[in-house]
Amino acid sequence: MFTNLQNTFNHLLWSTNLKDANKPQALLISALRVFYGAIRDLSGGLPSLRAMGLVYTTLLSLVPLLAVSFSVLKGFGAHNQLEPALLNLLEPLGEKGLQVSQQIISFVDNMKVGVLGSIGLLFLILTVLSLVKKIESAFNFTWRINVTRNIFQRFSNYLSVILIGPLLLFTAAGINASFNSSAVVEKLLTIEIFGSVLLLIGEITPYILTTLSFTLIYILIPNTKVRFKSAFYGALVAMLLWKMIGALFTTFIVDSTNYTAIYSGFAIMIIFMLWIYISWLIVLTGASISYYHQNPDRISDQSQIIRLSCRLREKLALTVMQRIAINFHNNETACTLKTLAKTTRISEAALMMIITALQANHLITTTGNNNQYYLPRQSLENITIKQILDAVRSAEEVAQLRPEDIDSTIQVEAIITTLDTSLTNAVKNKTLKDLL
Repeated sequence: MFTNLQNTFNHLLWSTNLKDANKPQALLISALRVFYGAIRDLSGGLPSLRAMGLVYTTLLSLVPLLAVSFSVLKGFGAHNQLEPALLNLLEPLGEKGLQVSQQIISFVDNMKVGVLGSIGLLFLILTVLSLVKKIESAFNFTWRINVTRNIFQRFSNYLSVILIGPLLLFTAAGINASFNSSAVVEKLLTIEIFGSVLLLIGEITPYILTTLSFTLIYILIPNTKVRFKSAFYGALVAMLLWKMIGALFTTFIVDSTNYTAIYSGFAIMIIFMLWIYISWLIVLTGASISYYHQNPDRISDQSQIIRLSCRLREKLALTVMQRIAINFHNNETACTLKTLAKTTRISEAALMMIITALQANHLITTTGNNNQYYLPRQSLENITIKQILDAVRSAEEVAQLRPEDIDSTIQVEAIITTLDTSLTNAVKNKTLKDLL
């Protein structure tokens, strides 16, 4: 029975043509496909490993990050919002969240940025930058991006996130606190119509602010252009997960006496680390949903296959080189990884195996922002078909293990030589220009 249900679900998920379906059905199937891709990523275990790594980096960088943010906020007169914002982030920890936030604030107060000196301040900033770099690496992995920002882009982008991000977050927390404590608001609450509306606004404001914060993270951190709609879609899901899992965490973990009985004085730290892990897992899940919402063609299991046979490698290499050469020859927009994936109907991960081999053999080069455009590295007459085939046939070979290192018989060597000679003669004098 389970097999029948699974087959029915797969048929509904993948066999339905979204163009022929009505709008509600198309939206439902699209959402199911996006969630299917995100759940598949989670079941693979890699987002969990990334979240674990971010826990360690967060613990090392949390106090320096808050110290830098405190200095910035102090310049804007908003430094008093640091503790309320921390309490808001650690709300699922209940009373233990208050203890943790007070301890962190005491660490920040003891770390006086002004007396650290130039070397101490540099170390402080580098520690914070390492956290943002780790976050970007996790997001780039989710978005299947292999190209990283250069050092100047990293410094400017990271610094803007470090300085502006906390300022917006803590200012929002301050606005929320001022709204709740305002005398005008208290008077309006006594008026029935305005009171109900203001109570509703007070209830939904944290959800809106959390969603907007996640949206900005999903747009700014990955080293690619993320559409606002896709970022908002992932942020909305992440916000709902944050609130629901936060409530469950408070009920079953924080209020449980088992952790205190087992870990005694370490219980607060264990629970704090566990919540950081869950938080990062939620953030990465939202990033995965944003990725699949923006790239629905990457959801199917077929797009995840990156094992390429020898025949497929050769055909794909010739097709990629031909596509790059045609655009170059006709003075059209240079190919990107995304356009090549769409043209060949092959996943970007599989294409990168071919493109890496072609780059290593100096057949193509990159240009443009983030080196996203591909061009022939030599004139089309100088790139032979034999060079292209040799590039992918020798891909992933290492100096420690080559065909020449295999101890084989004379008969095998003779057959290999015959095959190589036949291939050479078959494409003799043929160049990339012949494929135009």
